[in-house]
Amino acid sequence: MRPHFQATPYRINMTLFSGQNLTCLRGGRIVFEKLDFALDTGGALILVGPNGSGKSSLLRVMSGLLRSVAGAVLWSGEVITDEPEAHNQRLHYVGHLDAVKPAFTAAENIAFWAGLRDVPADVPAALGAFGICHLAEVPGRLLSAGQKRRVNLARIISTPAPLWLLDEPATALDSNALQYLRNAVIHHCDGGGMVVVSTHVDLVLDGAETMNLADFKSTEAAL
Repeated sequence: MRPHFQATPYRINMTLFSGQNLTCLRGGRIVFEKLDFALDTGGALILVGPNGSGKSSLLRVMSGLLRSVAGAVLWSGEVITDEPEAHNQRLHYVGHLDAVKPAFTAAENIAFWAGLRDVPADVPAALGAFGICHLAEVPGRLLSAGQKRRVNLARIISTPAPLWLLDEPATALDSNALQYLRNAVIHHCDGGGMVVVSTHVDLVLDGAETMNLADFKSTEAAL
């Protein structure tokens, strides 16, 4: 069932999120090089490629958690590392691990992460967007892997941010939960938001661009 969302327009007209000539080095190995990307308002970029091709590393570079050894990531033409706090406030980053505290309920977990941002949070809307209203008072330690993943994803709904960076968000999700994720991404893009997602699952996102990280594999020897 497609959940009901309230419209969440983002005032980021003409914003462009881009990367130029990016090269990433991890553990003495060039993971990818000479990589460019560009994402405009309402756009979605799907990252694919074999394990070790750099999907997670690219998302971390996009978030500012990892610096590239060459090139730059830009927001509206400004390098994101020049104002890291501003960039952090404009994005939601969801990594491999589910940041669910076992002693907190599902609702408390979402409220905790939302509390790190200086904006009002809508926890009920976040729970509803991923079909987990019935889990609101259930402690994190009692949630299944799929339920923890839904709680972790729900926090991107609780507070607004124009840019979503999602690393393998479909992990542990069944077909029903996957549809909630797809609906959330579509709604976010329809409202002018942007999404970059790495996945081995076809999310069926009309109009999304696909980037294969294997295309940017280094031809040079490891350093």
